[in-house]
Amino acid sequence: MTDAQIRPVQALLIVDVQSAFVSGADAVPDAARVLDRTRDLLARARAAGALVVHLQNDGGAGTVDEPGTAGWELHLPVTPGPREHVVRKTEDDGFFDTPLDALLDDAGVTELTVCGVLSEMCVAATARAALERGHRVVLPHDAHATYDIPAAPGISDTVPHAMSSRAAEWALGDEVEIVPHAAAVPFTAPTGTVNQAS
Repeated sequence: MTDAQIRPVQALLIVDVQSAFVSGADAVPDAARVLDRTRDLLARARAAGALVVHLQNDGGAGTVDEPGTAGWELHLPVTPGPREHVVRKTEDDGFFDTPLDALLDDAGVTELTVCGVLSEMCVAATARAALERGHRVVLPHDAHATYDIPAAPGISDTVPHAMSSRAAEWALGDEVEIVPHAAAVPFTAPTGTVNQAS
């Protein structure tokens, strides 16, 4: 799909843009690009009155995203309100055992875009779960990222992060709308209302 063909979406899901993954020595290689694209998507979603959901992963004890640690913190500022929420999760799928489904339904969201990290894990799992629930999903190619996949002796050499991200897109199948540039994704306000601010 080309940028010119994108229809507006009603929600932005920002997946795990937490300090451990996008800052410091352990950031994903394309962290600067993902942050730039995510800031742009976030600003335009807010301006349009779209629903914004920041997914925040609660890692296990001793992990870089263990709750309460610096790495767990969301890297971008949140503006809490009826149209902007933080949803904490413990699984790759942002819908699993979280209020995300209800937030989207209450707001009347049927079309959304997904960005963030990691491409083949939480981004892909959340996008797939949204597709399974009947949502239209737009995935901007330049707004998600991951790490290199380490070499596995007897199996493969190191898989570069860009190839892993592209494979994650491909594995989502024909239903997802993969578009080249986040800057071309338009937003519109959803029809419903969300009664409880986060």
